[in-house]
Amino acid sequence: MNEYSLKYGTNPNQTPARIFMRDDSPLPLEILNGRPGYINFLDALNSWQLVRELKASLNLPAAASFKHVSPAGAALGLPLTDEERQIFFVDANLDINSSPLACSYARARGTDRLSSFGDWIALSDECDEVTAMFIKREVSDGIIAPSYTPKALEILKSKRKGNYAVVRIDPDYEPESTETRDIFGITFEQGRNTAPVIDPAKFDAPVTVSQDIPPSARRDLILALITLKYTQSNSVCVTKDGQTLGVGAGQQSRLHCVKLACDKADLRLLRGHPKILALEFRDDLGRPERDNAISNMLTGDFLSADEKRDFISQNTGASLGSDAFFPFPDSIERAGHSGVKFVAQPGGSIRDELVIKACDDLGMAMVMTGRRLFHH
Repeated sequence: MNEYSLKYGTNPNQTPARIFMRDDSPLPLEILNGRPGYINFLDALNSWQLVRELKASLNLPAAASFKHVSPAGAALGLPLTDEERQIFFVDANLDINSSPLACSYARARGTDRLSSFGDWIALSDECDEVTAMFIKREVSDGIIAPSYTPKALEILKSKRKGNYAVVRIDPDYEPESTETRDIFGITFEQGRNTAPVIDPAKFDAPVTVSQDIPPSARRDLILALITLKYTQSNSVCVTKDGQTLGVGAGQQSRLHCVKLACDKADLRLLRGHPKILALEFRDDLGRPERDNAISNMLTGDFLSADEKRDFISQNTGASLGSDAFFPFPDSIERAGHSGVKFVAQPGGSIRDELVIKACDDLGMAMVMTGRRLFHH
């Protein structure tokens, strides 16, 4: 297939719309079910690049939950604890730990379940039955993966009254080294951003007094940086235990990026508070309604300010990545309140020394990657 006609573009008035290859070669993807739209394909192709790079860099299955061309969450295929199963709404009869891929999506979706409502899913590996069963219960627009088992495809095709969008992409496809796009009738061209997000040797040379960055933190910093590579800038990402805790995307101020990412990380951690885990919901209340209720409780006064602060303070060891330098130390100070202990950023600010001092004052280890990761 050389092209797919789309119902419309970004908005219903933007017609005609299609995806195609400029050189008339076959598209490297196939629609197996449903009718994905323009925004769906923007999410699909950005999210596929993210999970493909995570898998190549960390050698673990990866998943992403995308909304409006930025990840609501991304994660690696690490086993879930019983508490995480409860937080992520994993059905008791689903053996999710038998599928690392399913674990990766449960974690990615669990980053920000409110924002992931109606998401686009990307999987690094073949979608199996367990992963499809978990996806079946969630409100989602569609999925992209390199392949699907027959049973998984059958399950996914049953979603949304048979209209769930399922896309298969050729895992061996590599685009040209340059990319172009038109804005207001003017064509832009640039080299694709194929550079690695960090030289691993940087982990052995932190710029802070604290020099210890354990393997788990290195993994989490790489996860944060790769996530940022496909997030609308400015952006900051907080990670821990192989999953994003909060993504702050598309902010004009670096501090607002950090506040947004850390506020989301705080809410994600608070979903594990004993009072939240003890909540009992009516059987007829759906997952989205439960997510909304929990969100309202966490942003309201169901937990006191002291309860929130005390619980968050117990969850230290998070990692934070930034797609550009910190112009002031205020971002570091805000990150410290959310348990961040490891930081990766490009560096290059005239106030780098003040930022380093802020990290030293808070006992953080920071590496400077020398690699800006803007994405627009």
